[in-house]
Amino acid sequence: MNFELKTLSLTLVCNEKADALIVLIPEGFTASGDVLSTLGALALKSGDLEVKPGTVLSAYRMPGLLATRVVLVGVGDASPKNIRTAINASMGVLKLSNARHCLVCLSALVNLQPDAVCAAVVACAESSYAYTTTKSKPVVAKLEKVMIAVNSVVHAQAGFNKAIGLVKGIELAKEWANRPANHATPSLLAGAAKELGKLRRIKAEVLGPKDVEKLGMGAFLAVAQGSAEPLRFIVLRYDGGAKDEAPVVLVGKGITFDTGGISIKPAAEMDEMKFDMCGAASVLGAFRSLAELQPTLNVIGLIPACENMPSDKAIKPGDVVTSMSGQTIEILNTDAEGRLVLCDVLTYAAQFKPRAVVDIATLTGACVVALGGVRSGLFSNNEALAESLIRAGDDSLDLCWRMPLDDEYAEGLKTNFADVANIGGRAGGAVTAAKFLQRFASDFPWAHLDIAGTAWKGGVAKGATGRPVSLLVEFLLSQVATSAQTNAAPNAKSGKRRATLDKTQA
Repeated sequence: MNFELKTLSLTLVCNEKADALIVLIPEGFTASGDVLSTLGALALKSGDLEVKPGTVLSAYRMPGLLATRVVLVGVGDASPKNIRTAINASMGVLKLSNARHCLVCLSALVNLQPDAVCAAVVACAESSYAYTTTKSKPVVAKLEKVMIAVNSVVHAQAGFNKAIGLVKGIELAKEWANRPANHATPSLLAGAAKELGKLRRIKAEVLGPKDVEKLGMGAFLAVAQGSAEPLRFIVLRYDGGAKDEAPVVLVGKGITFDTGGISIKPAAEMDEMKFDMCGAASVLGAFRSLAELQPTLNVIGLIPACENMPSDKAIKPGDVVTSMSGQTIEILNTDAEGRLVLCDVLTYAAQFKPRAVVDIATLTGACVVALGGVRSGLFSNNEALAESLIRAGDDSLDLCWRMPLDDEYAEGLKTNFADVANIGGRAGGAVTAAKFLQRFASDFPWAHLDIAGTAWKGGVAKGATGRPVSLLVEFLLSQVATSAQTNAAPNAKSGKRRATLDKTQA
């Protein structure tokens, strides 16, 4: 879809040709003489329209307007969250129409902020997204162009540009997460990374089984050994900062299909285990956004990609493997494989002397039980890092929730036959999984995002959400701001608090 940003008052919007015109009506809306203002004011006065976010009123071929269809939609206080709600509701009205060119009017919103413009664009893209890759006769979205009308392009441009970068990243993440496993093998995922390597400031390297064996990644190898598909270890680099600047490292779980291995999963809904690489997809998406936005920082992306399959070569419950860190792991359940591939990559990440490491994984069903599909689970050994991620989630509308990491939760991981077991008891499963990973992340500020409940939807709306690309990109951009503040005035107090990352353990 093509997006355009244009300066248009409510009066000028009346003279714009479009298949559909969406007008956001905020609290305190008043008529100012033009057709749209008069229409909106009359609708509010009669009670046919409310400013409650998502309330819509539509009309067809209104006199005085060149747009074919008009949708008035309440947006409340015009916060980014309410703008998203309003856009989703109004786009829903248009889904059955033949509209190809849509004009979204934000001109009635007073003191429009860049983040509100960003929310509008991202919501438009979200509402019109359709997966087509493996369909013989794909139904292509009819909507081809969206113009965003604002009172001042200068003030809105930054939010618009950010949104375009986000949309590219989110849609790339959705594309690879939605693909069936035979169209998103570890090798194909590595191919997607190599394509990213052609973009400005991005480099891609792909390691195979022999390379991983040389590194001593025994846990990663153990998971991959049951599949005929060879593993791939993807290393992405975005070099936007100074050469000596410590990078942020993103680690994405890339289990391209998870049967559970010998501890095989039930057949019902096993097809959804193609989404077990959504962490990897989110890292790919974040790098696509970085290529578009070009922030001044360094980022490393690490993706361990393999399948978890049952075969005569597969690991068995009770097997003991040696991780890259030298710690031995008793595999009590082969379906707890994500933490096995991640632990080796966390050890690998230490070589970059990172300012922070964030791993992203569809790790536990327990996190779905705890938080549902609204917030991702956040675990961290560093207060400043956790605070930055929570703020990024709030600012991007891609929410997360801080979970505990008390030492007592690690008791269940004790075993008589290795340094640690790969599962604890059933209770607190999301926390014990995070406690397992924490053992391999003691040398740097680390956070773990469990996205098992937020990365995809089931049922009629089955499909990837593209989360948490928005959160990750917002977090990375905040680190640019933090660096700038630190370099400009290391000892100064900022009016708006920005948490700086250090190695103080929580």
